[in-house]
Amino acid sequence: MASPALAGTYLNGEVRSAFPGGTHSATVIETHVGQEFELDENGVVIYAQAGPAFVVPDEGDSQTELSGKIGIEVPVSDQITGYGEVYAITNGGIDFDQDIDVALKAGMTYRF
Repeated sequence: MASPALAGTYLNGEVRSAFPGGTHSATVIETHVGQEFELDENGVVIYAQAGPAFVVPDEGDSQTELSGKIGIEVPVSDQITGYGEVYAITNGGIDFDQDIDVALKAGMTYRF
């Protein structure tokens, strides 16, 4: 088995806002550096990215956290790609003694 081919380094910025019960509670601004690797000639790609996340609550002080994600993209056909991702973010500042929030995401993309 050949070693993974380097597919590229990238920057990823995301802004997420939460509206529990229809009321805005916080915005998270993430600034990640990532790396993608193509695993094989079939187009399977894995990626990892991480960086600071600036949490700006509706009330209270802003906080800097550390967030990141790892994922995989797998071509199912010429038009369909499946993907899965694990996301994590610290709580209470960049403090690994606190519980870390983790989220999972999976889905399919259809390209016309």
